[in-house]
Amino acid sequence: MGSIYRSERGRQSIQDWCADQLERWTVSHERTMVTAMEAPTHVVTAGAGSTTVVFVPGTNFNAAASLPLATALVTAGHRVLLLDVPGQPGLSSGERGPSGLTWYGAWLGEVLKELSTGPVTVLGHSFGAAIALSCASPCVERQVLVSPGGLTRLRVTGSVMAASAAWYLRPTPKRSARLLRAMHAPGHRPRTEMVEWMTLIARHARSSASPGVAEDLPATTARRWAIVGEHDTFLPPRRLGPAVHRTLGIDLDVVAGNGHLLVDEDPEYVAAVIDSGGEAPPSPQDQAI
Repeated sequence: MGSIYRSERGRQSIQDWCADQLERWTVSHERTMVTAMEAPTHVVTAGAGSTTVVFVPGTNFNAAASLPLATALVTAGHRVLLLDVPGQPGLSSGERGPSGLTWYGAWLGEVLKELSTGPVTVLGHSFGAAIALSCASPCVERQVLVSPGGLTRLRVTGSVMAASAAWYLRPTPKRSARLLRAMHAPGHRPRTEMVEWMTLIARHARSSASPGVAEDLPATTARRWAIVGEHDTFLPPRRLGPAVHRTLGIDLDVVAGNGHLLVDEDPEYVAAVIDSGGEAPPSPQDQAI
């Protein structure tokens, strides 16, 4: 299947960045490795509380790139498990897994079994939400799906395509920031760490494709909530809302003033969704589609 990394030196550069970010994180935590679907998987555990939140990040992201969200969840009083998805840049296996979501759903189920964790709330973003939807583990009590992939095809505008091509073919911090701004809502400024991370990825890793559309979702008794930023460029609410309602039978909550990277733009809001039992915190600007 091959490695996602362009070279061993590149793999080491990316993993060194991740390790450094985690070492600098001021929240007490533990790092462990488990094996699921024969793929070494890196897990960060932090916080304590009656609710265990398992975060599955989206394409090109991982625990080390998601620390503001992790901090918000721990501050809200939750036990948090942050997973690095195999086949994505980070501290898990760098080997490309099978492209189907079924494999990733089974992988998440095995991770939860290995960790002897349950019941849990799985918080998934984009590709991570598609993985959550594909998991049939009985450990999952709730799913909070942020900009969920796997339900409809991504929209890629000409401006996003141009920014992505420039970033990938000739990566610089300036081009990374331009791509991140396209994923943010207007007025949001990318974090310095995110610019560094995206530049490293383009230089040293081969980006994976979008999750596509799931053929069949496994049956589950888990309660589900779906939220999206009103300015999500890949999954605009007017496209995602009908897909969520048709496939999951629930309404999509739209969060004003945020984009595709809602988990990074407003991590406290996402933590508040967990606190409120999965329902979007009240806001006069929120809409239901």
